[in-house]
Amino acid sequence: MLLRPRWLAWHAFAVLATAGMLYLGDWQLHRALSGNELSWAYTFEWPLFAVFGVYFWIKSLRDELREAGASAQVSDGPGAEARPTPADGEAYVAWLKSEVQHRSRWQRRR
Repeated sequence: MLLRPRWLAWHAFAVLATAGMLYLGDWQLHRALSGNELSWAYTFEWPLFAVFGVYFWIKSLRDELREAGASAQVSDGPGAEARPTPADGEAYVAWLKSEVQHRSRWQRRR
């Protein structure tokens, strides 16, 4: 699932964005060393942005894997074959309506 084209594009974006932010941090360091005082702040800011980017990338990967695991458990559980597909039309709409009503009753009890 993490090797699908959409995820491969996100992986490439994350790697390129991280490399770009680290490059910008290095560039700002060289500017700061040459006398530009304002660049000292950016020297530390760009790598911090890179760390945040990597953190959120890893978080999104973990969330995707967790959702995939949860949907696999639901589809393997009891009553999974009773759920109609969207192609069934009216049966699917009726099933969705009953699911919403069931969940709203459960939430009221809490």
